[in-house]
Amino acid sequence: MRKNYRYNKSKDNNIKKARIIILFMTIVFLIVGGSSLIAAKFFQNRQEVQALDDTKQSGDSDSNSNDKKDNRDSLNVESNSEVEDSSFIEKYLNQQMKGQKPDGADGKKVVYLTFDDGPSETVTPQILDVLKSENVHATFFIVGKSLDKDENTKNIVKRELSEGNSIGNHTYSHNYNYLYPNGKINLWNCMSDIEKTNESLKKVLGEDFSTRAIRFPGGHMTWKNKDSVGMDTMDKALHEKNYHQIDWNSLSQDAEGTPKNAEQLKQEVIKTTAGREKAIILMHDTYGKEETAKALPGIIEYLKQQGYEFKVIK
Repeated sequence: MRKNYRYNKSKDNNIKKARIIILFMTIVFLIVGGSSLIAAKFFQNRQEVQALDDTKQSGDSDSNSNDKKDNRDSLNVESNSEVEDSSFIEKYLNQQMKGQKPDGADGKKVVYLTFDDGPSETVTPQILDVLKSENVHATFFIVGKSLDKDENTKNIVKRELSEGNSIGNHTYSHNYNYLYPNGKINLWNCMSDIEKTNESLKKVLGEDFSTRAIRFPGGHMTWKNKDSVGMDTMDKALHEKNYHQIDWNSLSQDAEGTPKNAEQLKQEVIKTTAGREKAIILMHDTYGKEETAKALPGIIEYLKQQGYEFKVIK
């Protein structure tokens, strides 16, 4: 009897041990299997994340590539635009006047139509109408006091800019006695007159407006010959403010000698642009220059026939 009891007890212990082993193995299997599943899921997620990152980087790369292309295209548009840097014109004319071959001589024929002494309520609108109809643009060198005359003149300058033309500074007073007393450059008077016109332009065209193109009444070349030291000092003061003086190498002579009719003005332009690769033409849009407005269509037609590209100066 006792022997059977011991046998049964031993059997029960063996069953319990077997159950414990089975339970332990089951737990181990579950842990190992669960860990493998978790690891596999983690690896899958990591691959998905990596794939997303690769796609994003590829997209960013394409975007950057497109951005760079857009920037290049933008630069190409700017380089091929009708806008010329005022520093280029200043240097080109200075070298040309010294009898040197200008650095910018490249075989391309370019013309720059420039108008001084405006705006006027009579002539300037006529000139703007012609420019618009001919699909070309010009650079207007503004006299500050003419700009400040009334709301009409202010609106005319707004129109000049809005229609794609460029604005330059032609001093405020245009007064030779004030700017060049006794035939000598007065640095303070010239600079203050230039800044006064800039202030007027900003009030009309907005605080963000600026121009680097300066044209002296009578021209830089005139006063350079008469007062070389004074003009050298003037040039240094201008360059310190990133201004550049713009003269001309062709003209209609609508402000020189006896009054001329439209055909005579056109012939003067033809004569003075002959052989010019880069022609900076001086004309005027102030009161009394109606013949200049009449001559302009013929002048533009001739220049187009000669293969000139039209640009503005900024």
